[in-house]
Amino acid sequence: MANTVTSIKRIGITERRTATNRARRSRIKGVIKIMRKLLADKNHGEATKQLTQVFSIVDRGAKWGVIKKNTAARYKSRLARRLKAIAA
Repeated sequence: MANTVTSIKRIGITERRTATNRARRSRIKGVIKIMRKLLADKNHGEATKQLTQVFSIVDRGAKWGVIKKNTAARYKSRLARRLKAIAA
C-alpha cells in the first residue's frame, strides 16, 4: 500500500493513463477488425475509404506509445497488401 502523498498521486496517475491507453488500444483493434471484415468481404470501395482512417488511428497509437512503431508499420503494411490483392 502506498505510504507517501507522492506515491498515492502516482497510483492515481497510473490508473488514469492505464484507462486511457486501454481505450486507445481498443479503438485501434476495433478499426483494424472493421477493415479486416471489409477485406474479407472483398468490399474494395468501402475498404479504400476506410484505409486512411485506419492508418491515421494506427499512427496515432504508435505516436502515443500504445503500440510500437514497428507494430503499427506491420499492421498498415498487411492491410494495404490485402487491399491491393482484392483490387487485382
